[in-house]
Amino acid sequence: MKFTVSWLQDHLHTKASTDEILAAMTRAGLEVESVENPAEALSTFTVAQIKSFEKHPDADKLNVCTVDTVDGEKQIVCGAPNVRQGMFAVYAPLGAYIPGVDFSLDKKPRKIRGVESYGMMCSAKELGVGEANEGIMDLQGKVKVGMPLAEALELDDPVIDFEVTPNRPDWLGVLGIARDLAATGLGKFAPMQVKPVNGTHPCPVTVTTEAPEACPVFAGRVIKGVKNGPSPDWMQARLKAVGILPKNMLVDVTNYISLDRCRPLHVYDVAKLQGGLTARLGREGETFLALDGKEYTATEDICVIADDSGVVGFGGVMGGASTGVSDETVDVFIESAWFDPLRTARTGRATGIISDARYRFERGVDTQSCLEGLELATMLILETCGGEASDVTIAGANPKPQKPVQFYLNDVKRLTGVELKTAEIRQIIKDLGGDIEDAGEAWYVAPPSWRRDLEQSADMVEEIIRIKGYDALPLTSMPQPEGGVRQVLTEPQRRMRTGRRVMAARGFFEAVTWSFVSKAEATAFGGGAKEMVVDNPVASELDCMRPSILPNLIKAAQKNADFSQRDIRLFEAGPVYLGDGPKDQRRYISAIARPETVRNWVGKAEPYDIYAAKADVMALIDALGHDASKLMVMEPVSDHWHPGRSATLRLGPKNVVAEFGELHPRALKALGVDSNMVGFEVNVDALPLPKKVGVKTKPVLEKQALTPIRRDFAFVVKDEVAAGDLIKGAQGADKKMITGVNVFDVYVGKGVEEGHKSIALEVTIQPGEKTLTDAEIDAISKKIIANIEKLGGTLRG
Repeated sequence: MKFTVSWLQDHLHTKASTDEILAAMTRAGLEVESVENPAEALSTFTVAQIKSFEKHPDADKLNVCTVDTVDGEKQIVCGAPNVRQGMFAVYAPLGAYIPGVDFSLDKKPRKIRGVESYGMMCSAKELGVGEANEGIMDLQGKVKVGMPLAEALELDDPVIDFEVTPNRPDWLGVLGIARDLAATGLGKFAPMQVKPVNGTHPCPVTVTTEAPEACPVFAGRVIKGVKNGPSPDWMQARLKAVGILPKNMLVDVTNYISLDRCRPLHVYDVAKLQGGLTARLGREGETFLALDGKEYTATEDICVIADDSGVVGFGGVMGGASTGVSDETVDVFIESAWFDPLRTARTGRATGIISDARYRFERGVDTQSCLEGLELATMLILETCGGEASDVTIAGANPKPQKPVQFYLNDVKRLTGVELKTAEIRQIIKDLGGDIEDAGEAWYVAPPSWRRDLEQSADMVEEIIRIKGYDALPLTSMPQPEGGVRQVLTEPQRRMRTGRRVMAARGFFEAVTWSFVSKAEATAFGGGAKEMVVDNPVASELDCMRPSILPNLIKAAQKNADFSQRDIRLFEAGPVYLGDGPKDQRRYISAIARPETVRNWVGKAEPYDIYAAKADVMALIDALGHDASKLMVMEPVSDHWHPGRSATLRLGPKNVVAEFGELHPRALKALGVDSNMVGFEVNVDALPLPKKVGVKTKPVLEKQALTPIRRDFAFVVKDEVAAGDLIKGAQGADKKMITGVNVFDVYVGKGVEEGHKSIALEVTIQPGEKTLTDAEIDAISKKIIANIEKLGGTLRG
């Protein structure tokens, strides 16, 4: 919500500075987002006066002007056609930045066709304050040389932007903000009084409401003989300041009242209406073209406004193009109604329409504001556009007021620790619009019609302490726990924290992405089931719960690559959703790398590949408290991995702990990626929890006094035999003495039977207490050969 300081002062008589207003807003719970001061961008520019001018000696379209400026008399070369003697213009000194055209003047005088120019005189477009660019600005009114331009143009009005909480729709109007600030003692609340306008004739447009549960009250009136045109300068200035482009008076007045009083209105061109207006529920098959240029279909749950031709608007959301006003409108009907917040919210979500009216109605507009908003609109239109107003016509009745809140005075002390005098509590409630019936220890407070969120005693306490100021709350420290402060983490939480640290230490950057993907992306990565589709997605491309973290990481990596980032490595630790059951959410640590060869003076470094991914996965699993070397290496199970260039680590044949390798080109294409990517996924929940909590102490170092022995073996096996099986077979020959097995060669070709391959292993044997004899070494070697023969391998001669 944006508003200007001068706008606030329409309803709040105060001499407070902008900083004091911001401080009061913060104390009252209005979270200020930013403050914009248009004067800052124009601080360099001042008012100047052209004393005389003459034609440039070498250019027919240029004039050499003698200008009286804040810096004294200056010579300025100007090409504007509207230069005249005595004219007040805008002076930009040397070195000034010109915002409208995005360039800066030289700091030294510049020669233009041989004549020096000591600055510049600017047009409205060059200054960014208008679209006029045919000549320099011709300043009118009470201006004088040296006056700041912002002051001359009345653009020195700060714009405050703050965040509105969902329970405070009254803050969506400047009037509501002024009321709360007045209650804090910042000034006197003095809203402009709205006097009823007497009608000169009966309203020719009838209104009815057939759905009181959706639209309990529907009011309106016709103004005949209006002359639509631009709204007043003061109204246009305020709308522009808060980011709304003025259109014409009949449209601008509805926007202005919506912002001023949180009272949305809508206007119809009477000539385009067919019969009266009715608020009712929609019917299947009804459609209408909205003011945003899109066609929407009504349902039986949507409140529509209809005439004899059909639907002409969605109640509380948006009007239709067929009955909209234009510059040619002569007779206008003003609608002022109250629409049910929940139904309005459902309509907005179902249609995807985002409008200021919806934003206010779905939060709850003041139930008693229909007539006041209608009368204010009538008054402003008559002042600017003329015409004759009809009588007000009303269908239905305002919603019933809320029940009084039973407020216990001692709750203030009990819930906040702050002692306040009864008179002070009473004054705060009255300043906020509450009506008090004193019943001794408990008061019955009738909440104002704009505060439908006040329902219990604690709500009243919150309002009282908010206006008093949260800085009045006593500072009381929490009692120290016995035995000191301890950090309590569950084992799954500890694992995820450890995993993050390991991944960061191995050169990956952590990413935090959505828990949603598009249905097409989910399908490409093994998900996309009907029960995983989100009914009310935050965005159309995020309509499905993610079955994998990889799609979001891949898109993030590609986006970085599009901006010429090299050697991209990203990881995320978070949940994935394999179903809609309570146990279908799993903790995963996933990573993606975009392989790229980096040039180096000593040669090309090897890009990230499947073996690097395997090393990272095994390091991660080891850090999580499991020996990764004991896991089974098997084929991948998910279709998004490239066959033959990926694998899984399993704790048993069916328990998949991790998948790693290259992504399938088909999966990458579904994400719009045409480059190769390598990644991995570790299912942290697939790793069994330890029976006891691990400690950070490292195991005792076993010193080896004897030199290790290394023996090489080459075995011929069938192509389908995995090298990992040979490693485990060799290690099983003597688990105590054999401390390492490494594959150092794989050969296929001459000398090896077709369908077979030769795998060479280097086995490390570590003697313990004594040096091994040749016989003992040969015995271990024979066990190794025997174990490999069980796998179908033969020792290569």
